[in-house]
Amino acid sequence: MSRRYVVVAGNIGAGKSTLVRLLAEHLGFIAYLEPVLENPFLKDFYADMPRWAFHSQLFFLSHRAEMHRQLSEDPHSVVQDRSIYEDAEIFAKNLHIQGIMAEREWYIYKALYETLAEILPHPSLVIYIRASVSTLQSRIKQRGRDFESSIPDSYLEGLNELYEEWISSFTFAPILTIPGDSLDFVAESRDLQVVLRTIIKRLEDNQPYLFPYEM
Repeated sequence: MSRRYVVVAGNIGAGKSTLVRLLAEHLGFIAYLEPVLENPFLKDFYADMPRWAFHSQLFFLSHRAEMHRQLSEDPHSVVQDRSIYEDAEIFAKNLHIQGIMAEREWYIYKALYETLAEILPHPSLVIYIRASVSTLQSRIKQRGRDFESSIPDSYLEGLNELYEEWISSFTFAPILTIPGDSLDFVAESRDLQVVLRTIIKRLEDNQPYLFPYEM
């Protein structure tokens, strides 16, 4: 298989990081996990979200763009946990919808993001893990992170709606949708083999059309 650049996308608790590690282990890809960034605006953001949302999101966008550039130049096949697309299309957009990011700030942010999305190298494949809120909450509980323990269902549902909206209109790369409610690739080895075989098949498929690939 020639060099590939794969993005794994999905809501909080969908299993993105786990799938990235499994692809690295079983397919020999280099894993690029979501970095823990020291955002200098984050403390201010939590103290006054409308005042600092734009600054905080621009910081994340610039770092994600640089990471995207670096991994696209890696000579090895790479798999990325969360992409620049999700930063903008899901999380920044959600702040705008909630009225936390002002309209004029969102306009500037979106224009910058769209320019970056056009000029940065596009992935070979986007793997979207689709999961219901009940599945997400179950997996969040299993991994036991204190800061995630009080995430409300309504917040996850809102993000799910944005994910579906984004994935249905995404045209920069082919999409493989994994049904996260029915395939537990973490606990079930049989499900993992199904997922791995399907990913390999999709990567080897030279079909030029861009369409969601449902299992």
